[in-house]
Order: sequence, then C-alpha cells, then structure tokens
Amino acid sequence: MTIPVFYSISDDFTKYAAVSLNSLVKHADSEKDYTVYFLNQDLTPEHKEDLAALGNENVHVKFFHIDDELVKPIKNRKENYLRADFFTMSIFYRLFIPDLFPQYDKAIYIDSDTIVNDDISKLYATNLENNLFGACTDLSIQYVEKMVTYIRDVLALDPKKYINSGMLVLNCKAFREEHFIDHFMDLLEKYHFDCIAPDQDYLNEIGEGRILHLNPRWDAMPNENTAPISNPGLIHYNLFFKPWHFKNVQYEKYFWKSAQETKFYDELKQELDNYTDLQRQEDREKLNYMLEKEDKTFNDPHNWAQIKKQGSVTL
Repeated sequence: MTIPVFYSISDDFTKYAAVSLNSLVKHADSEKDYTVYFLNQDLTPEHKEDLAALGNENVHVKFFHIDDELVKPIKNRKENYLRADFFTMSIFYRLFIPDLFPQYDKAIYIDSDTIVNDDISKLYATNLENNLFGACTDLSIQYVEKMVTYIRDVLALDPKKYINSGMLVLNCKAFREEHFIDHFMDLLEKYHFDCIAPDQDYLNEIGEGRILHLNPRWDAMPNENTAPISNPGLIHYNLFFKPWHFKNVQYEKYFWKSAQETKFYDELKQELDNYTDLQRQEDREKLNYMLEKEDKTFNDPHNWAQIKKQGSVTL
C-alpha cells in the first residue's frame, strides 16, 4: 500500500515546494511506501528533475499534467481571485484529485508553502468515517475582525469551524460517489460567488457539517497573536508572511533547516536579503486590500448568505 500525497504548483513555486518535499522525505517512515504527485501545468523539465532528485527508495516523486480542458470552466474572473489579488489556476487542482486518481479512496493534499515536521503517514491514518475531508480550523484569521465578519455574514458559516485548505485529508471515495466536482462546477458557473479564497470557500460551503476537524498541529500557521504550537506536525506559511520574504516569522527555523539541505538554499537566502522594506510594506497593504473585499461582498445581494437565505442553492 502506498500513501498518496499531492501538491499543486506552478513552475515559479518549485524552490519552495522542494523545501517542503525535502522535509516530507526526511520525516517519512522507512518502513512505509509513499507516492508524491505534483499537479502542474507548466513545470520545466529541469524543475521536474530537481524535485524528483529529492525522492528515495520509499518516497516516489511523480508528475501529473493538468489538462486545460479539465479546468476550462474555471475562468480568470475577479470572483475567482486568490486573496482578492490575482488569479492562479493551481489553487483549484486539489478539488480534482479524487476523480483524476480513482485508484485511491483516501489521499493527502498539502500546499507548497509548507514544512512537514512529522511522518505524514500519521495524518493519512486519520479515520474520516463519513466525512468528506479532514482539515484544521483556519487559526490565521481568528483575530482578523473583517475575515471573521466575512465568514459569518457573507459565507454564513461559523468562523470557528472555517477550515484552511492548505492541508486536506480527502475522502476520495465519497467525493466520487457524491459527484463533488460536478456540484462544485455547477455552483461556480451558476452563481459566480465573489470569494476571498475561492477553493477554500467552496470546500467550506460544500463540506459544511461533514468536515472532520483535525488537531491544529497539522496546519500550524504563523500568527502574530498567539504563541507557537510546540510540536507542529505540519507548518503552513499562509498568506503573505513567508520566511523567504520576512525575517522573524513564527516557525521560520523549520523552513530554513530544510532549505539548507536543498540546492535552492543560496537562492532563497538571496531572495530574503534582496526583498526590500517597501515590498514588505506592500505585502502588508495587500492584506488590507484583501480585507476591503469584505465590504463589497457583504453588500452583494448574490453572496453566499443571501442565496442560501432564499433557499435556491443546495450545498
């Protein structure tokens, strides 16, 4: 039996994905078998080689090209912008995993801006029962008033149960049996919901009531409002405060320890050194810009909350 783990990346994210993959390999149980897939549309042959070289005899690295036709209905429109900032198709790849890989009844998905600090097979052992997926509450937004308001009043969800989609334990069998991707596409095409985190919002909405909330150590995110988790199993450098752009980021030591073991270490250190205070200020302003979207979506008569109130959408 192999433990399937999926990343979705664009070519410019390869160096960060390499650091994550290196950490996963380092913590993998030598007695178990793992297959790591990189879902992509534009990886260069050189970067494929760089990632494949990090595998070993029991961690197999493979690549899967996402066909344009598959994601054709997902348009580059403002309501599909990540963080209200830009469009990236790769955030949607994770939703297609169960249909693209029918050989798996369960799979793990993790973002590329992560560090694995424990054996990922422990996460895979999660008993999902009848839940669609397992994930962790998004603790990075619990102290951001506008995000809490957005989740409560625009999405009509409980902010304390709103999960982050950077780590998912997918019940692939249930996704297929219940035609999750067809349902997602129907909602996407019919309503054009204006979202701050498109893939994440849809997962929270469709999965409501059938999400297994996991121990927060499996999606530990840098947070300026809380103390760090002492034994994080997986660290997710969510939103803007990446350790390759900011110094003194919570959990940064785990990133640099793994980065040091890859060919990209010098390049990453240079990226940090060359990142200017002006760029950091712009990143902080992007957070504010993202939060401004809450005002607009709150007054949208076609937002999630209003459509659900009308009873015209079945999730």
